[in-house]
Amino acid sequence: MSTLTATPRTPESAPATRARPAYRVTGRRVLAAEWAKLWSLRSTWITLGLGLLFLIAFGVIAASHYKSNVGSGRHLDRDFATATAASLSLFGTNFAQLALGVLGVLVTAGEYSTGMIRSTLAAVPRRLPVLWSKAAVYGLVALVVATAGAFVAFLVGSGIVSGTPAAMGLGHAGVVRSLLGAGLYLGLVCVIGTALGALLRSVAGGISVLVGALMLVPGLVSLLPTSWQGDINPYLPSHAGESIFALTHDSTALSPFAGLLVFLGWTALALAGAAYRLVRSDV
Repeated sequence: MSTLTATPRTPESAPATRARPAYRVTGRRVLAAEWAKLWSLRSTWITLGLGLLFLIAFGVIAASHYKSNVGSGRHLDRDFATATAASLSLFGTNFAQLALGVLGVLVTAGEYSTGMIRSTLAAVPRRLPVLWSKAAVYGLVALVVATAGAFVAFLVGSGIVSGTPAAMGLGHAGVVRSLLGAGLYLGLVCVIGTALGALLRSVAGGISVLVGALMLVPGLVSLLPTSWQGDINPYLPSHAGESIFALTHDSTALSPFAGLLVFLGWTALALAGAAYRLVRSDV
């Protein structure tokens, strides 16, 4: 009877195994992943395009309306009586903030609705770098697009109102600061939308809270006693944000720097709430 004996494998006879590369989760790689996801979404192109369109189109329309009224000698509305080329060009900021804020909500809450957030957090177990990367990438993109739109709207609008009392150029005091402030404000609105999407985990809920905070709350505050309005209005997100890019300020409005600090406080509050729920709650 024959006996089979197994010949032990020597290290030389063992098949070579390919060493798997060691991947590390770094901040740069998380940023790159969020950048790739941003531009893979159709909604990104739509909302950024709408934000840019609103900013430029409504600025041009406001400047044209002012020019036609001044040229015809008709009485100007109160909002246009003291208008400048800068304020007319930034007339579309209130409309652009909705489009860019919705983009922020979509890029975070959209992952919860599709279930992609599970894959994202499996790749980045520490979680918080995902939130910081989303806010940084989307806020920076919105900042660049909004700033470019503000300058284009001003260059076109200032050409339209040339020769009128509202005429001014980039060299006028405060104009560049106003245009940069508008871009910064819209970039921070996108960051707030990103935080709301992560906090509420619902596209409809995030958009509703964003619209309510920016557009409905000021109307509700106007129903309060007049003595209260003066103490509350300057610190609302929309009014504080408007102070950042307003060319002139009355006694009831915050200065540009104070408005920026207040709006940064609202942004930090939204991010803190989103970070707390991201860490404490299961996806």
